Amino acid sequence: MFGNYLIGLREGLEASLVVCILVAYLVKTERRDALRPVWIGIGIACAISLAFGAALEFGSQELTFEAQELLGGTLSIIAVGLVTWMVFWMRRTARHLKADLHGKLDAALQMGTGALVATALLAVGREGLETALFVWASVRASGEGTSAPLIGVLLGIATAIVLGYLFYRGALRINLAKFFTWTGGMLVIVAAGVLAYGVHDLQEARFLGGLADKAFDVSATIPPDSWYGTLLKGIFNFQPDPTVLQVVVWSLYLIPTMALFLAPHGPRKPKADSTAPAES
Repeated sequence: MFGNYLIGLREGLEASLVVCILVAYLVKTERRDALRPVWIGIGIACAISLAFGAALEFGSQELTFEAQELLGGTLSIIAVGLVTWMVFWMRRTARHLKADLHGKLDAALQMGTGALVATALLAVGREGLETALFVWASVRASGEGTSAPLIGVLLGIATAIVLGYLFYRGALRINLAKFFTWTGGMLVIVAAGVLAYGVHDLQEARFLGGLADKAFDVSATIPPDSWYGTLLKGIFNFQPDPTVLQVVVWSLYLIPTMALFLAPHGPRKPKADSTAPAES
């Protein structure tokens, strides 16, 4: 559940910050007339994201077992790729997100209402689609058979909305660069588990071989239905009896990705540039 909460918090906070920056800038520049198209774009983005998530969940139920596993494994790998790109993108741009969005909004204001709707839709929609895909893949990988993963995601999104509102009101300021570094590192670990489970899905779909080749089996030591087994499954997508291919793919993804993510990436910026906006 914690892993899914982290996904909801991280992705939701990115979307909340985007909304916060757009709205705060329009209010500060006395362009409240432009708020309506911005909110329309945000609403459309949310609707598209929800529809995409529903299509993934209910559409896959009509498929055969092999087709479900093939779809699940493929989308899990795509989700890991998107989230990995997002983590590195936010690592580079967290300090400059505010200025980048201001520039796009200035251009949209000159182009008219349609451009404002499109700017808000694209800015929030990207986060929403990534969230829907990765949440679906992560919930599928957790395999808990309960509503706990979904509850974790919703709690994370709710927390992100509250934090976004506090940012907007100027009641809270955090170092976004550090926040996204810590949460990004944890998401890389979660993504490694999702990737390994995606490989397992492809093996069950008979797209990849090696399903019977177990790397190890610690089910007797860490029973999947125990509280600690469930905890490891919920946080890290831990599997007590992974295949050799799963372990190889997990290692080849996690070790170099984490090393690149934690490596220094240029000169430090003034602290004031890396905090959340507080205009109102």
